[in-house]
Amino acid sequence: MTSTQPAIELETWDKSTRDRSTDRRPGIPPGASPRESETEGDDVIIQQLGLVDGGLAAWKVLIAAFVFEAILWGFPISFGVFQEYYSTLPEFKGNPNIALIGTIAQGLSYLGAPFSAALTKRFPKYQRQQIWLAYPLCIGGLVAGSFTNTLGGLIATQGVMYGVGFITLTYPIISFVDEWWIARKGMAFGIIASASGAAGIVMPFIINALLDKYGHKTTLRAIAVGMVILTAPLIPSLKGRLPPSEHGAMARTDWSFLKKPLFYIYGIATLIQGLGFFFPPLYLPSYATNIGLSSTQGALILAVMSIAQVLGQFAFGYISDKNLSVSVLAILCLLMATIATFAFWGTAKSLALLLVFSVVYGFFGYGLAVMRVAMGKAVSDDPSAVVATYSILVFLQGIGNVLVGPLSNGLLSSNISIGVYGIAKYKELVIFTGSCMSLSAVIIALWYAAPKKIRML
Repeated sequence: MTSTQPAIELETWDKSTRDRSTDRRPGIPPGASPRESETEGDDVIIQQLGLVDGGLAAWKVLIAAFVFEAILWGFPISFGVFQEYYSTLPEFKGNPNIALIGTIAQGLSYLGAPFSAALTKRFPKYQRQQIWLAYPLCIGGLVAGSFTNTLGGLIATQGVMYGVGFITLTYPIISFVDEWWIARKGMAFGIIASASGAAGIVMPFIINALLDKYGHKTTLRAIAVGMVILTAPLIPSLKGRLPPSEHGAMARTDWSFLKKPLFYIYGIATLIQGLGFFFPPLYLPSYATNIGLSSTQGALILAVMSIAQVLGQFAFGYISDKNLSVSVLAILCLLMATIATFAFWGTAKSLALLLVFSVVYGFFGYGLAVMRVAMGKAVSDDPSAVVATYSILVFLQGIGNVLVGPLSNGLLSSNISIGVYGIAKYKELVIFTGSCMSLSAVIIALWYAAPKKIRML
């Protein structure tokens, strides 16, 4: 899900109600922990909020969110398998627009983030209804795609319908997680972000096997059925923590972070990093083939990167909850991704070096994505701003996802020379990727090194 939120956590409000709980008013039993009360004479109505950061309900929401992210986001990020298959079909062979299916599905998930977040934030009472409306659209896109015989039909269904459905249901789920996880929010979002890596370990192999045996129409129907079986039973677990009386407050967002220079530092760094971020997982299989490795070894490289992604995103999500500077963590991730790109990918002539690159880039390169929550906290103390900052940063990184195709056309060479850096064909692409990582690190580092009076603006 994409790794990877709106709601108010009422920390100060919870504190005030705890303070009031020592006032033994009629109707409040000793030891009770009221969270919401309305007094009319001697009648007191008490509503107990669920335990945050680890209660049963909190874990149920987080696990459900992980499964939704793994399966529903794991499908569009595995589109490369479909693209390779579609390019072999006589009716689509040689058509340059095949890539639009995956580009639109993934692009909508990134670029639609602020709009889905705004919808979720504006109508918090209807978040569950938003899921129930978007879920059939998402699944229906696959079913409808299985009945079309044209590329335009696949773009409209597997691309547009699925992408719109997915991004529309994503932010209500993110909102629920945001309500249930407060002090351990970074860890929670790290777990969600790592879901796509977990899916990347197995889903491409499953899709490839289905396509080879049954073709794309049956495969799309089978995936739709599988998604329903695995995710539909979890929808009842997706619910918020806060009472209906707080929905009015939830609809308000503190936009004061837009006045903070640090927000724009993080935004520019995220945008630049995103321009180079998506190339390695997209081109590693073809790079492996060009140096004489098999398609199975190419798939292994991506699987290893996915495993490293899972570990890195969980680790940095957990660490980001501690009292450590998010700027320092971000610089570390970017510098390690830079070193991996320049030192390992560009010089790789064997499986071993590509695996080393996959481990380092997967762990650190993807680790930056979970910093969005911590970046939001760094620019605003108001919990209501978490999802707004998160969705904007997702949007900025997603620009790079949409521009992968056009940028690739200008960076890739037609010549292959094993003895040349980046085997010649990928030289400019490798340099561009590493430069984006390093420039992003420099931007954050310059701000971090600035005088304190500037950083306090």
